[in-house]
Amino acid sequence: MDPLIEAHGLTKHFGSLAALNGLDLVAPSGQVLAILGPNGAGKTTFIRTIATLTRPDAGTLRVAGIDAVRQPQRVRRAIGLAGQYAAVEPVLTGRENLRMVARLFGHGRRQAGSAADAVLDQLGLSQAGDRPVQTYSGGMRRRLDLGASLVGAPRLLLLDEPTTGLDPRSRIELWRAIEALVAQGTDMILTTQYLEEADRLADRIAIIDRGRLVASGTAHELKSRVGQDVIDAKIRDANDLRKAAEALGPEASIDAGESRVARPADGGPEQLVTAVQALCRAGIALDDIALRRPTLDDVFLTLTGHATTASTQETLT
Repeated sequence: MDPLIEAHGLTKHFGSLAALNGLDLVAPSGQVLAILGPNGAGKTTFIRTIATLTRPDAGTLRVAGIDAVRQPQRVRRAIGLAGQYAAVEPVLTGRENLRMVARLFGHGRRQAGSAADAVLDQLGLSQAGDRPVQTYSGGMRRRLDLGASLVGAPRLLLLDEPTTGLDPRSRIELWRAIEALVAQGTDMILTTQYLEEADRLADRIAIIDRGRLVASGTAHELKSRVGQDVIDAKIRDANDLRKAAEALGPEASIDAGESRVARPADGGPEQLVTAVQALCRAGIALDDIALRRPTLDDVFLTLTGHATTASTQETLT
């Protein structure tokens, strides 16, 4: 079977900005691939290129064995796309939205109705199917948007940061809907900045930074590349973050948004004791400190020198 996605030397410039910079990535069929990276890494440009909405400047791209540049119409028939915001008509009911999209896919009236009913049931929206979408919660709208991508029975579903802007409850509801689709055999590629999202949903993860593939593998394989535990300290006073990082040494990184300082730890529990003592000598008040296993954020920081939330995290120089 052909790989689901096969990209070689993929390049796309917007003026002087290289959104894709010689990207090489192969994704096998039958797996969920999460593309992880900060804003500006090239994730959305890559998804738009797969969806044939953006034409690459150079390189080759095959989607389900089809040349995406030479045969874009064939690619469009094989994919469904759900973006960062629900693209549904609020004055129509959920069922009417799905029937309309199914008709746009070329289904007859009866087939469109059957497809809409099946998708509503698939996503747990049957009871709300005859309500106007303007009465739906944000999470329900996003699930309906997924449904609009499914009524054409695509081989591949593309999700571009699907839970952006959702509250935690709605995000979990959408995760469950995505997991149900995967269990039923839907191939999927999703982009995300939420590390726990990639950890939970993906069979494989591709880390992209500045338009290039940095690393790929399972979550376990990527975390193993860090190779050591991490000391993670929650600092009570945000004004003490840099002072705390200096106390923990040159490998420490700062997450200003979470008021945390972290550093690799290859000395086990004894190094944690040393870290606590160093912070106490520096007069740093702690809310919490722990020794933990590496996360995907640690992986990204190790491989690129900055975290996925690059605007709130820095390393000492």
